[in-house]
Amino acid sequence: MALGEAILVCLAEQPLSGYDLAKSFDTSIGFFWRADHQQIYRELKRLKTNGWVADELVVQTSRPNKKRYSITSAGREHLIAWSRESHPPAPVKDDLMVKLYSLADVDISAVRHQIVDRLEGHQARLQLYERIERSVYHDVPQDDPGAVGRLLGLRAGFAYERAWIRWCEEAIQQLAGLPEAELLPPRTP
Repeated sequence: MALGEAILVCLAEQPLSGYDLAKSFDTSIGFFWRADHQQIYRELKRLKTNGWVADELVVQTSRPNKKRYSITSAGREHLIAWSRESHPPAPVKDDLMVKLYSLADVDISAVRHQIVDRLEGHQARLQLYERIERSVYHDVPQDDPGAVGRLLGLRAGFAYERAWIRWCEEAIQQLAGLPEAELLPPRTP
């Protein structure tokens, strides 16, 4: 998936300014697709060039004027075409996995601490998802495709975080039985 499609998804819900779109990313799509403000503004320009979004100037008296972006019919057609495409799972790029791969050559204690940090991060994210489910998705109408889709995405987030928590706990336990890096003799190739 490209950032453009993530933006189109947000704009399909409601027209937004670039600033509001970036804020929206922080509390919705940002859980599974990261983008900073500059990336979002660059992509909005490209989407407008493609005719997939339109903008309108919103005149404000107490603040600077802003542009509000909305998805066009061509943008909706693109979004539908994109939804029909099948993509392989995204490749994993994780420095922690590289450190584990080279565990005989790195500071095991430091890696163990990083896994503890990762565990705490995944636990916090799981708690956040649970709060979101209780406050937003406690009574999802089963005939509302948008709500059902967001709930399924949230449940995928639950599964992802729980899997990482289990893995971190297992890794911490297994690493506890290894000697510290300082005690390991240098490996010869």
